[in-house]
Amino acid sequence: KGLPVAFVGDVVGTGSSRKSATNSVLWFFGDDMDGVPNKKGGGICIGGKVAPIFYNTMEDAGALVFEAPVDALNMGDVIEIRPYDGKILSESGDVLSEFELKSDVLLDEVRAGGRINLIIGRGLTARARAALGLEPSTLFRVPEAPEASDKGFTLAQKMVGRACGVDGIRPGTYCEPHMTTVGSQDTTGPMTRDELKDLACLGFSADLTMQSFCHTAAYPKPVDIDTQHNLPDFIMNRGGVSLRPGDGIIHSWLNRMLLPDTVGTGGDSHTRFPMGISFPAGSGLVAFAAATGVMPLDMPESVLVRFKGEMQPGITLRDLVHAIPYYAIKQGLLTVAKKGKKNIFSGRILEIEGLGNLTAEQAFELSDASAERSAAGCTIELSEESVAEYLRSNIVLLRSMVADGYGDARTIERRARKMEEWLANPSLMKADEDAEYAAVIEIDLADITEPVVCCPNDPDDAKLLSEVAGDKVDEVFIGSCMTNIGHFRAAGKLLQQHKGGISTRMWIAPPTKMDEHLLMEEGYYNIFGSAGARTEMPGCSLCMGNQARVAANSTVLSTSTRNFPNRLGDGANVYLTSAELAAVGAILGKLPTPEEYMQYAKSLDAMSAEIYRYMNFDQIVEFQKKAEDGARIAAVQIEEVKAS
Repeated sequence: KGLPVAFVGDVVGTGSSRKSATNSVLWFFGDDMDGVPNKKGGGICIGGKVAPIFYNTMEDAGALVFEAPVDALNMGDVIEIRPYDGKILSESGDVLSEFELKSDVLLDEVRAGGRINLIIGRGLTARARAALGLEPSTLFRVPEAPEASDKGFTLAQKMVGRACGVDGIRPGTYCEPHMTTVGSQDTTGPMTRDELKDLACLGFSADLTMQSFCHTAAYPKPVDIDTQHNLPDFIMNRGGVSLRPGDGIIHSWLNRMLLPDTVGTGGDSHTRFPMGISFPAGSGLVAFAAATGVMPLDMPESVLVRFKGEMQPGITLRDLVHAIPYYAIKQGLLTVAKKGKKNIFSGRILEIEGLGNLTAEQAFELSDASAERSAAGCTIELSEESVAEYLRSNIVLLRSMVADGYGDARTIERRARKMEEWLANPSLMKADEDAEYAAVIEIDLADITEPVVCCPNDPDDAKLLSEVAGDKVDEVFIGSCMTNIGHFRAAGKLLQQHKGGISTRMWIAPPTKMDEHLLMEEGYYNIFGSAGARTEMPGCSLCMGNQARVAANSTVLSTSTRNFPNRLGDGANVYLTSAELAAVGAILGKLPTPEEYMQYAKSLDAMSAEIYRYMNFDQIVEFQKKAEDGARIAAVQIEEVKAS
């Protein structure tokens, strides 16, 4: 009929690489761009729930994207969308669905061919009119300011406020916070590079932009090798920091470069800072943030998760991660079914309190999983002591990188000095007691007495171990950004006590080369090898499912981030679990009962001080010596630049 085609779904855009997903959708549903071959924009996307990163990426591409009930929409229907009225009509004029745009500015973004085009054009217009002595333009829609409130601010609202030069930012406010840290990884990095070229970016305005090579390093294709050869110089020539293949996962490194209470972004949905806050984005918006040093943001509401009490024996942080959806389901705030999906976290900021003694490494396990809640971002209340310990370690790591030839050395040293400035006058923001939240979920740690798992194949489908015990296990994966060195030690201790091979196929993939090196020195690789485990290069390994995969139709226990259908393997049934439970499952060849699991967990509790030690590079002689050399090298380079 010559009509445009809308892309409609119950839950849209929750998978990986939202820029790739956007490009794929628009290739079939978008509009050709005049003068730009092989690139499309525009299009219409309607979802019962639309994941925040996918929403923003479609928004940047100029699509009309919004959330609306879709139960009455069917394949092949001819519909009429009335964006000003917020209605979807049938061909006969009946109302099929009603909706509300997140902001009327979306209509300007559609007309401009995307949000970034609008921001640039609006800014140029304002500066040109000011130079000509003209009044500000009235052509552009202005976001409606939220109603004034005398209530306090949440932690996230304060962090974003500081990045905007104000005390706090209320939900619904349009703002452009300063981006202190920006991350890019290798599957989306080439797209980010192309977007940076489109922006004519010759130097990054964000204080630190980092590029990793973690998603493709283990089993690269020829195109990946080309990226590994060409992308590092592109990033470093613009003042960015480039890692190397084999170094490990983007998040495990980027977290080591963070400054407390600052705001950032990254081209990976798991860019979820354990201190400060990040708003993950598609490649186009990541490029814009790196190039300009700011990012457009419609401030989301917040959901508070407050833990209280003491953790029970045998319970791990991964169980607390899964307790969040478990308790949300119990309270009617989250449903597993896709049709009519209810998700209180979707598009909101998840703010976590009550676990103030966590290390930053531990905190990331919680913030990282906010991606699976479809949250826009996450904050975690930490103590000054844990943040200070982390920064002291990270300063040494950063300067050792300079000694090892990583660049840009000036950027790395600048970040190390800013960490030192914070340590000289440490302080952390805290949420106001009267801050307002869209919902508050309280979790009593005393009530969590057995492991919580997420069942095949949905990270929202959280259940107690007793509900699924006995399922046969074929393969086990211990790895991903959700892990740290303590998880591998725990798995190793359990395998060592077992004293023998295992019937399951086991994969081991540490998050960084530093974890790998220390685990080798401590003898854990010998334990893994003796048990018949397959050890992988530090990096993402099975987690993304884009390279090595588990056997078809196998049942898997995994410490990875997600268990979407077919992600780890064709037809695989994947349980998300703690490393400790995964190791027990590998030994027994099945999901244990809570009683069986606790028998193994008791031995770990007795060794917890040895097992759950984290890498403090300021206490490792090898890194201390390198850091001294790195500081001298960076100082020379900085002086050379000043002299020129």
